[in-house]
Amino acid sequence: MRTLAESIMQILEIPATKYTPFVRLDPETKKIEIRGESYPENTIEFYSPLLAWLQEFFSLPATETPLVIEIEIIYFNSSSSKVLMNLFDELEERVQQGFAVQVFWIYDPENESALEYGEEFQEDLEHLDFCLTEKSI
Repeated sequence: MRTLAESIMQILEIPATKYTPFVRLDPETKKIEIRGESYPENTIEFYSPLLAWLQEFFSLPATETPLVIEIEIIYFNSSSSKVLMNLFDELEERVQQGFAVQVFWIYDPENESALEYGEEFQEDLEHLDFCLTEKSI
């Protein structure tokens, strides 16, 4: 059963461009998708709506149903990497506050660097359920 606050929260969807990933945040299914390439001109500006949405989401009471985040980024620049690490740090903090969160880092088995980046993020996280997942073809 959804709370009134969850009913008020809107789906946020940002279409992919040549430089930015597709982003979809759904409060009802508790799912976030980030797919594509990420090297926007202004990384902070691009990811601000996602971070604001998460702040609103985490203002709701914690539930047993986890927030599931699927990230399949083919290529990203250093400023996107920094934003992703900030996102993971925020999620890890929320897990310690009682929120259930699962992150799936989806990588193409032919893209070794995507796997390596996922492994690096995973190593830096202690409490966040961070799963490296090979993309099915």
